Amino acid sequence: MKEIKRVVVWFSAGVTSAVAAKIAVNKYGGKLPVHLVNCDTGSEDDDNFRFMQDVAVWVGLEPEIIRNDKYTDTLDVYEKTGYIVGTAGARCTLELKKLLRRQYENLSTDLQVFGYDAGEQDRAARFAANNPEVRTWFPLIDEGITKDMARQILAKEGIQEPITYSLGFNNANCLKTGCVKGGMGYWNHYRRVFPERFERMAKVERKIGHSICSKEERGPNGERVKIPVFLDELDPSAGNYNTEPAFQCGLFCGQY
Repeated sequence: MKEIKRVVVWFSAGVTSAVAAKIAVNKYGGKLPVHLVNCDTGSEDDDNFRFMQDVAVWVGLEPEIIRNDKYTDTLDVYEKTGYIVGTAGARCTLELKKLLRRQYENLSTDLQVFGYDAGEQDRAARFAANNPEVRTWFPLIDEGITKDMARQILAKEGIQEPITYSLGFNNANCLKTGCVKGGMGYWNHYRRVFPERFERMAKVERKIGHSICSKEERGPNGERVKIPVFLDELDPSAGNYNTEPAFQCGLFCGQY
């Protein structure tokens, strides 16, 4: 394995990747080049960029914002490719994050830093196992820092977290359009907070002919059958966002 020549912090504009960046700078600053890199999807809330600048001042790095100029936002991806999300992952992640990561990274000499927290050890382990070619570091796991602890660290530093959290969302992903990795509970919460944006996503679903959500029913022989549930048909009481599995918009999902 070649010597590390560059430390790349993938900064999602979320609280855990912010603290991961600070730990990386504390460890490698002055020894190796440390890069704070954000993939701009065009669908992030404007307050994410305020948060990004606050964190940049705190860690002493200027953020590098990269984007795929073929698309204006995630909805543009769905409409141009005719694909939203499915067994191959979310198409927006592939086009707006994964392809950019491939162009940016140097697999042989980069140490790539991710904001998985101490409560996500299993997910981080799977991530590393599924991407053996990537030299990964999960500083929050090494330090035993949970997401709540990361939020406390930022609060102590006087850094206001992205507005997405105060609106009841568990991450800072794509507030302008909604995250297609979310379940029924997520989308019902999104509808309550942003009814017009919800309707816009519902129209995109119908235009493409594919639903984000689905439910399982039993077929005539007892087999499991997946039934699409389009947003304009979603029961307002369906799902529970607080108990749905956590999801993230990572740089390594989306397989085509």
